[in-house]
Amino acid sequence: MALGSPQHEHPFGHLIDTLQSEQYEERRYFNPQKLSDVRYEKLPFCMRVLLESTIRKCDGFYIKTDDVSSILDWQKQQNQAEVAFSPARVLLQDFTGIPAMVDLAAMRDALAKQGVDPNLVNPRCPTDLIVDHSLQIDYSKCAIQGPPSPMDESHGATVRSPACQPSPRGSSSSSGSHCAGQRPGHRGGCSKASCSDAPSGRSAAVQIENTPLLCPFHLQPVSEPETMIRNQEMELIRNKERLQFFKWCSKAFKNINVVPPDINTVHQLNLEYLCQVVQEGEGFIYPDSVVGTDSHTTMINGLGILGWGVGGIESEAVMLGQPVSLTLPQVIGCKLVGTINPLATSIDIVLGITKHLRQAGIGGKFVEFFGPGVQQLSASDRTTIANMCPEYNATVSFFPVDDITLQHFKHTICSEEKLVVLEDYLKSIKLFRSYGDQSEEPQYSEVIEMNLSSIVPHVSGPKRPQDRVAVTCMKEDFINCLNEKVGFKGFHISKEKQATRVPFLHEGAEYNLAHGSVVIAAVISCTNNCNPSVMLAAGLLAKKAVEAGLMVKPYIRTSLVPGSGTVTHYLNTSGVLPYLRKLGFEVVGYGCATCVGNTAPLPESVVDAIKQGDLVACGVLSGNRHLEGRLCDCVRANYLASPPLVVAYAIAGTVSINLETEPLGVNSEGKDVYLRDIWPSKEEVNHTEENIVIASMFKELRSRMEKGSTFWNSLESAESALFPWDPKSTYIRCPSFFSKLSKEVCTPQSIEGAYPLLFLGDKVTTDHISPAGSIARVSAAAKYLQSKRLTPREFNSYGARRGNDAVMTRGTFASIKLQNRLIGKTGPKTLHIPSGQTLDVFEAAERYQRDGVPLIILAGKEYGSGSSRDWAAKGPYLLGVRAVIAESFEKIHRNHLVGMGIAPLQFLPGQNADSLELCGKERFTINIPQELIPRQQLIVQTSTGKSFSVMALFENDMDVAFFRHGGILKYVARSLLP
Repeated sequence: MALGSPQHEHPFGHLIDTLQSEQYEERRYFNPQKLSDVRYEKLPFCMRVLLESTIRKCDGFYIKTDDVSSILDWQKQQNQAEVAFSPARVLLQDFTGIPAMVDLAAMRDALAKQGVDPNLVNPRCPTDLIVDHSLQIDYSKCAIQGPPSPMDESHGATVRSPACQPSPRGSSSSSGSHCAGQRPGHRGGCSKASCSDAPSGRSAAVQIENTPLLCPFHLQPVSEPETMIRNQEMELIRNKERLQFFKWCSKAFKNINVVPPDINTVHQLNLEYLCQVVQEGEGFIYPDSVVGTDSHTTMINGLGILGWGVGGIESEAVMLGQPVSLTLPQVIGCKLVGTINPLATSIDIVLGITKHLRQAGIGGKFVEFFGPGVQQLSASDRTTIANMCPEYNATVSFFPVDDITLQHFKHTICSEEKLVVLEDYLKSIKLFRSYGDQSEEPQYSEVIEMNLSSIVPHVSGPKRPQDRVAVTCMKEDFINCLNEKVGFKGFHISKEKQATRVPFLHEGAEYNLAHGSVVIAAVISCTNNCNPSVMLAAGLLAKKAVEAGLMVKPYIRTSLVPGSGTVTHYLNTSGVLPYLRKLGFEVVGYGCATCVGNTAPLPESVVDAIKQGDLVACGVLSGNRHLEGRLCDCVRANYLASPPLVVAYAIAGTVSINLETEPLGVNSEGKDVYLRDIWPSKEEVNHTEENIVIASMFKELRSRMEKGSTFWNSLESAESALFPWDPKSTYIRCPSFFSKLSKEVCTPQSIEGAYPLLFLGDKVTTDHISPAGSIARVSAAAKYLQSKRLTPREFNSYGARRGNDAVMTRGTFASIKLQNRLIGKTGPKTLHIPSGQTLDVFEAAERYQRDGVPLIILAGKEYGSGSSRDWAAKGPYLLGVRAVIAESFEKIHRNHLVGMGIAPLQFLPGQNADSLELCGKERFTINIPQELIPRQQLIVQTSTGKSFSVMALFENDMDVAFFRHGGILKYVARSLLP
């Protein structure tokens, strides 16, 4: 139903109202207040957004008038009623966006074969695809040694020192560390001055003059660090084939906007450019809302925009006009009280709230923040808190729009007129929050109170984000981790080996590594560290550290990957960027790097020392993910920390330190320097932030995004409705999801005589199921790529190859950290039960499929936790998995399984594989009735004569429909068949 149709054609046409003012042209909108229902003002603000969308999009088919009634009656209907939600837009990043677009391209092919016009396959919901997850760190700490000879300029040549070459992945070099070279692509071979790194934490005080980086010949600003240029070059060369596909998508599909690489990260771009708070379209204004293919899409909740992460499979359905189906959630009110500790950063607040809410057991619920403490949080603080929403398993973490939000938009996206429209509209439908007015307090399912004054600086680790450690207790906690048995907090290092120290040489100097030594320190992209206050705090701390004569040991892999050019701009303008560079934290590019495992190899001497001493080496990063082995296979302990603490631990060189009582290092005068001596005050940070984060930065960023890059603008791509698949391509391949597509829908079939492909324990993450990092040389995916005559250096990562189902299927369950009870050890192997052979998971699945044997997976609690990852469902589907039986599922992953036609089955309360005495080598028959209904109990029978019941986690009729069709993709494709 068109929104612009006459009022009598819309079920809620009588709610259409007009916003009028002398300051702007009148706008039409649906006004829920005209319902004259007292329940509306008692709804949480996030539910009011949901209600407005349901009213506006009500068409009597996908979204019905009963959905509106259910939301109004939310207090009684929560956890019961199912409603449909149509978001205003869809947000994709390239790791999850490329399989979505490949699927749409494949759908065009399948429909064309059925005689259907392929141009009918287009996103119906506005979609933005941001290419930001393909950056890898090939260079770090790059510097140009000196200006080139003027003779080079006369020839127009670009001079590059032989020392500045990309590091071979896994080579014995220091992988680009301290390399030298010329900035490419700049006429005349402009260079920048360099400064040498000291080999230890003790050095003479260094003064860095805060002057612009200038070309020595033309006196023109050199705007980008050499390191970043080098990494961007490698990114574009490595991913040219993928980028050509994205370029084709931008031309072939309507209603999609592709943002090229090296412009911005997906979340930062969403915050600074794409979000509108109030959208305009089809003759109406309405609240902005979004679903994204990244679990941290919730970051946008901090600006009063309703949004959450969905799978690539679900996002495709939304793109094609299907609403998101959800059970009306409980909404937890998180009341913030007290005064923030001056030493606590937003990261400390985030980790405090993460642990508090995770312990409260709010999985699958919405959280809405209120109380006097909210007014102490800047817009950046709020988005940082909302970013970590998936870590405490909530679906949404919502901060309603208030005066602070409006102030933020004055510096970012809003013209003066739009600000007035935004404020007037939100107030007219009661979506504007005034914390001083107690009468505005909505009713929540439950209220949890958080005292901000109780929060002190913490880090999180060594393996999970919810395991917080006070900085003052860090040394004691790390020693305890060495003593504990191997687990979430333990490494089981014997007492006599805990004092092990291993000497090694690096660049001609000798160093020692011990348990707790820091070897990776990363201030990484977009999410946590996008907050100006914490980034400026890190820069100010670096400035004071350098002035005090402290340095970072050169073997530590340091990097700075800002969320956008805005961050680089204000770090440079505030004068702190040179000090960060002096400590090794040089900008390496824009995109997700260390956080998704795209870090360069450590120097071989460091790796050898770690292995020789069996050391628990450490990584410290200011990101949101640090699962064991993700940063680097030989780095077992990884801690999340605020950006200033990342810098502090890098200077200390170890996490086995009490930063309150022990010095970070010694200055040139032999005096101990403590963290308190160089920690910037909140007043210093706020003053710098207020004077640096200004509207001009965001205007510059908008201009940069709109212009794109020369590489992207000149990139050639096909001009056709159907994508010209290249059979030789190892990046883009037409998947087999639509093979044998027919108009008829088969009735659900029981699963008979299935073998378990894997027998897994608790907390199996999507990283275990479908790794995103580098491709191991001995893996099934590597064998496939080598058969295509690729060398290991050309493998790239699983994330970059998500457009190739042959690679991704072989990469399913390829994690080195996978613990499979069928073989009793860690690794990407399983038991082929009929033969008794231990094989790669892919090889075993291939053999089962060849014999016509269906497969299931047995698992424990929280199966599929971690990042939203559609290949964690697509991969098992292509391996032949028909069902997963687990104690519990992460919600997004459960949705993915349903979306691929895999049955998510849950053991009944109090039961699991152990209590049922399952060994995992039985054959399983699962009886699925033809008239399947949501949350139906099914009977499972084993070849040993046992029988037990499981709950089929189909939450609604739409889930059942998707399962009957064999997944969302076939459901949507069939809807387009004549």
